[in-house]
This record gives sequence, C-alpha cells and structure tokens, in this order.
Amino acid sequence: MSITVTERAAQHVSNFLTKRGKGIGLRLGVRTTGCSGMAYKLEFVDEAQADDIRFDCNGVAVFVDPKSLAYLDGTELDFEREGLNEGFKFNNPNVKNTCGCGESFNV
Repeated sequence: MSITVTERAAQHVSNFLTKRGKGIGLRLGVRTTGCSGMAYKLEFVDEAQADDIRFDCNGVAVFVDPKSLAYLDGTELDFEREGLNEGFKFNNPNVKNTCGCGESFNV
C-alpha cells in the first residue's frame, strides 16, 4: 500500500505549512458525494490520529485513514499550474469513472 507525492506537490505543501506556521503534514481522504459517488478531501494535519497510516514522500508526511486507503492505494498527488489555474491533481489507478464536472469518481 502506498501514497506518493510529486516534488512539485511536496514543495507546495511545505510552503503552505511554513506560511501557516504549524502543521505536520497533509491528510488525504475520500468522502461520499457528487454524481459518481466519491470525492477527494485534503486538509492540513496538526496532530496525527491513532488509526492514521503515514506515508513520507519528498519530505512531506501524508496521513490517510484506513477506510480511505482502500480507495486511494497507489495514488500519486501532484500539483499543476495551467495558465491562471492551479491545484492538486490526483493520479489514482483505482478510478473507474469520473463525473463530467471532474469533482467526483467511483472505483
């Protein structure tokens, strides 16, 4: 089981944690929502939870709850800039379909 973070995404997370002034990493999870059933959720972590699974990649700690890991195993988190738009991109090998708006997926 693994979650990876590209250098670009790791740099963005590190910069934000520095500006924020606190935090030990990033929490990656899924929630039920949208047209296709699931959506990603990202939040900064100040304190790990007892059941968290931790992955360290490119100097960034990523925390995932066991339930979400079943849907996220093998995912690479990237950060992209295209013109005026920028944001995280999830390269998840488990995704079977996404909705037209790109906000939700199913496995």
